[in-house]
Amino acid sequence: MPGVGKSTVGVLLAKRLGRYFLDTDVLIQVACEKSLRALIEQRGMAGFCRIEQEYIACLDIKHAVIATGGSAVYYDSSMNALKANGVIVYLHLPLADLQSRLGDLNARGVVLEPGQDLESLYVKRIPLYQRWADITVPLAGLNHDQAVDAVIAALNNIDPTGI
Repeated sequence: MPGVGKSTVGVLLAKRLGRYFLDTDVLIQVACEKSLRALIEQRGMAGFCRIEQEYIACLDIKHAVIATGGSAVYYDSSMNALKANGVIVYLHLPLADLQSRLGDLNARGVVLEPGQDLESLYVKRIPLYQRWADITVPLAGLNHDQAVDAVIAALNNIDPTGI
């Protein structure tokens, strides 16, 4: 979900694990030389999602921590590409926490259907995040360092021989 801390926690996690960090939203903005908001306005939700799918399909995810845009979960092809050689971590925050963190979703470049608000976006995406997640890390009440510790602990639980 937007505002959960994917980019911040991802950067800190990558540093702790000695991996590189990639934010697909930033990658797309740089490659297309436009903000996410401008891309969504110009190409529509479906057009933006096609771009996102194309970039995710081309990623070399080995030895990386990747923060995807939240809409990546809408497409089996994107999620299968990520899952093939990686572990999908779902960072979970309750809706109330997200509401207190976020301002204008359109300004952030969030993929929204017409008339969709944060609550309806949350209701739509949470089952998809749960479906694809190899691990779920609850972040309520955690600061960034504690969130990274929680992710590492969860990763160690699925692979105790090393991440």
